[in-house]
Amino acid sequence: MDVRYINPFLEATIHVLKTMAFVNSKPGKPYIKKDEIAKGDITGVIGISGDHEGSLSISFSFPCIKGIMEKMLGEVHDELDEEVNDAVGELTNMICGQARTKLESMKINLKAGIPTIIAGTNHTIRHITTSPVIVLPFSTDYGSFSVEFSLIS
Repeated sequence: MDVRYINPFLEATIHVLKTMAFVNSKPGKPYIKKDEIAKGDITGVIGISGDHEGSLSISFSFPCIKGIMEKMLGEVHDELDEEVNDAVGELTNMICGQARTKLESMKINLKAGIPTIIAGTNHTIRHITTSPVIVLPFSTDYGSFSVEFSLIS
């Protein structure tokens, strides 16, 4: 996979969390995922099609998504419920949309599906792809989350 695809996903993630939830997120060093175990407690997954095929997922630790929701909506959630699922789905949609806009400026046109939410400790995420899955780890004042994506040329 072309490494220039990393920055649109990185920049979109930072921008969406800053503007929508007033949360600063600090990126870690990107790496290639070696297994299917999610790096969090709840994950939004969205399929991508168009000039490239692939998927994007965002996995949040529960403390992280709890803190983001408190900042974003002023609501406290003490468990993974339907409202948390909805928030993860919406954040996944927004980050994917921002990244797609940035990729369009590189003449790469993509469409996205509807996010699916998976929750639970040690859940798995299977990106249906022959390309490597890139993981972008992030930290916040509330905990960690990671963005994973894979695009087939």
